[in-house]
Amino acid sequence: MVIITLQRQKCIGCNYCVELAPEQFQMSKKDGKSVLLHAQEKKGFYTLKTPDGSAYQPSKEAAKACPVNIITTKLV
Repeated sequence: MVIITLQRQKCIGCNYCVELAPEQFQMSKKDGKSVLLHAQEKKGFYTLKTPDGSAYQPSKEAAKACPVNIITTKLV
């Protein structure tokens, strides 16, 4: 199980996450911030839980590249 979390309100719209993990992220045309696809929102945290293990590595790279450190990725 891969768990990816995004603190969307702190996003600065740099687009690194989309470039590194386009299967999980895209940029919003409304406000220019990152969107974690198929995520559940709770108190400003957007979380995606997926059994797809191939999502882990790209998401981990996106988390590492994020200049404001608002993405976390866990392999459970």
